Amino acid sequence: MGEAVLTKARIRAGVWEGVLTGAPEAKVEAVFLGAALPGVTQEPIPDRPGEMAVRVPIPPEVLTEGVQTVLLREAGSGRTLDHVTIVTGVPLEQDIRGEIDLLRAELDMLKRAFRRHCLETTG
Repeated sequence: MGEAVLTKARIRAGVWEGVLTGAPEAKVEAVFLGAALPGVTQEPIPDRPGEMAVRVPIPPEVLTEGVQTVLLREAGSGRTLDHVTIVTGVPLEQDIRGEIDLLRAELDMLKRAFRRHCLETTG
């Protein structure tokens, strides 16, 4: 199995669309505030072997004042493949809140992995 690469194609009508290459058998999950979002689909792209079209509907609860980040991860490994940052309300110049939100989400993922590792090695 190769390493999965997820490339954004566009966001249209509230749906993030991208192409998964490198590991077409990988499953993509969308995570917002630690919870998986429903409705993620993957379909083979005709005439492009080994590539999958990935569609992630953005639910209304993500559209909240401020900066929100949806992580697109490889299910199972939890490896982040991409992210969607959505800014609503009045944006500030050179707003770094999106980056901070992404760092928080990744730090939470690392904390869970580290705690799991500690439990496995001591227990």
